[in-house]
Amino acid sequence: MTVPPRPERPPYGAAGAAGAATPMDALRLRRLNRWQAETLKEDLADLYVESSQAQPGEEYRDREAFLRRLTGAVRQPGFALLIAEGTAFAGCAYGFPVRRDGTWWRGFDGPLPPSVEQLTASGHVFAITETLVHPHTDAPGVVRRLQRRLLADHHASLGATLVDQADRVVHDAFLSWGWQDIGAVLRPSDGSSRSSLLPPDAVVLRALVLALGAGTGALGAANPDGLAHENRTQRPD
Repeated sequence: MTVPPRPERPPYGAAGAAGAATPMDALRLRRLNRWQAETLKEDLADLYVESSQAQPGEEYRDREAFLRRLTGAVRQPGFALLIAEGTAFAGCAYGFPVRRDGTWWRGFDGPLPPSVEQLTASGHVFAITETLVHPHTDAPGVVRRLQRRLLADHHASLGATLVDQADRVVHDAFLSWGWQDIGAVLRPSDGSSRSSLLPPDAVVLRALVLALGAGTGALGAANPDGLAHENRTQRPD
C-alpha cells in the first residue's frame, strides 16, 4: 500500500516553511532492523496517519490495520525497512524477498509473464508491500529513492507490489514512478493468498513490477516477457 501526498495537510516538522516541501538534500535514508521496526512502530503509525486519506473517525481503525500489516511483514524472512528522515520521519518503505515457490503470485489472473516467473524462481524479486511519504515532502523524489534503494540493497532485479484496483490514485502514482502493470490478482477480502474457492467479495488487485538496472529495461508495457537479467543486481545464492 502506498499513501499519496495530501497537499492540504499542515507543514511537516519545524524545518519546513508553510506549504513547502522538505527538500531531498535535507533527508537521509536509514535502514531499520526487525527490533528497531518494532521499537519505532508507533512512530511509523503516526507517519501513516499523517500521510493517509482516512475519513474522519476512521483514523484509529486505519492505524490499527497498518500496525497489523507491519507486524505481519516484520515476521517475513528477509524483512527490510528504510526510512527517510530529516528532523522527523518523512517517509518509509518496507517489504521482503518473494519466495521462490511463487506463492506470492497466487491468484494471478492468467499465466504469469515468463520473465517474472523466471526471476521469482531464481530469487531475484523483492516485494515492496508498503510505501509512505509525508504530504509535505518531495513525494516523487523520496518514493523513488526509497524504493530503488530498498531493491538495490537486496540485489533484486525486480520489485513487485499489489495495489487495490479500485484505488486509482495509488495505481496511477505507481505508474508515474516507473512501475508497470502486468495483470490482475484475485484475493479473498481478508488479504490471504489462497486462491481456491474465492468468496463473492474477493478483492481485485493490480500486480505492478519495477525493473531495476540497465539490463531490465526490456520490460515494456507491450512486451512484459522481455525482461532480461542484470548481473549487477542479482542476489547471490
